[in-house]
Amino acid sequence: MDLSRYQLFFDALKTRAQKVNSMIFNGDYRHKFAPKHLNEAVYSYFELGGKALRPGVLLFSCGAVGGEEEKALPAAAGLEAYHTWTLVHDDIIDRDRIRRGGATVHQRFADVALKEMGCAPENAVHYGMTMGILAGDVQHGWAVSFFGHLKERGVSPELTLKLIIELESVVLPLLLEGETLDVQFEYMPLAELSQEMVLDMLWKKTGALYRFAGMTGAMIGLNSTDRNHPLVKALSQYTSNCGLAFQLVDDILGLLGDEEILGKPVGSDIREGKRTVIALYGWSQANPAKRKYIERVLGDPEASEDSVKEVIGLLQSLGGVEFAKERACALVQEAKHELDHIEESEYKRLLEMWGNFVLERDY
Repeated sequence: MDLSRYQLFFDALKTRAQKVNSMIFNGDYRHKFAPKHLNEAVYSYFELGGKALRPGVLLFSCGAVGGEEEKALPAAAGLEAYHTWTLVHDDIIDRDRIRRGGATVHQRFADVALKEMGCAPENAVHYGMTMGILAGDVQHGWAVSFFGHLKERGVSPELTLKLIIELESVVLPLLLEGETLDVQFEYMPLAELSQEMVLDMLWKKTGALYRFAGMTGAMIGLNSTDRNHPLVKALSQYTSNCGLAFQLVDDILGLLGDEEILGKPVGSDIREGKRTVIALYGWSQANPAKRKYIERVLGDPEASEDSVKEVIGLLQSLGGVEFAKERACALVQEAKHELDHIEESEYKRLLEMWGNFVLERDY
């Protein structure tokens, strides 16, 4: 990936991340979360760092409609905290051990319970999961409270309330539906699934929150409660499509990426039995013998490294990876038409660069 092409985007994202982190790491908040283990669990992923794409997209969308970014900062911080609680809980569900190059919350505190608290192994695992659940609960409530500070930045109480209701009564059910379907699909035969079912699940898991980012930024920038405003609709659709494309690329990197760059294991989706468009398309193109082999390894937590690599190779040779790339490219290309409604500015350029970055990223 040629990073120089995206330097403006990276620099802009870094600046916004610093502003968001200044709110998240504010001492007034840090002292509220106790006891020590819960405090450390809540801040764990923030301290490991992150791409801050969702708050960046929110702030760029605000600026793209002529708004002041500073007004939207509490929403950007809230969105980052919101995304983080979903990661903490998702890692428990997927039984992942690594996130952002460090231990997942539940794994970190299982190790603490085992090594420092003298817990038996099964109790240590339970303690780790308990800390992860509680940390996610704190982050969820904390995220919503950030939106309450929008009024201090000049955002109307009506708009603030509308955004909170949208987040908790529209986005939350979509996210949890997507997560539920993701888990349920792992137990379903590939023959019973369709690409449309998988894409719908992926959009609910990822695209819905990105859509909220674009919508929120635009509504704050316009100081409008009208989600059907042409500019709000355009940015909502743009971020929605690019968000789904982001997930498709994420699934590709989960099979072919560099573990050191990704900060998480490559191939874990195979052992977990994730029903990605890559797996479904590759399986659909395979002969009966290869289908059986894919079915046997996909979802086997004890699958050997060689077996996982062989299945990844099969899915790639059968066109699964190329199919996912094509779908991602089509989504972003379609999304770019939405930006025709947005006046030229550096913010519009940053949003365009984000769409291109979604397709070309390697982490």
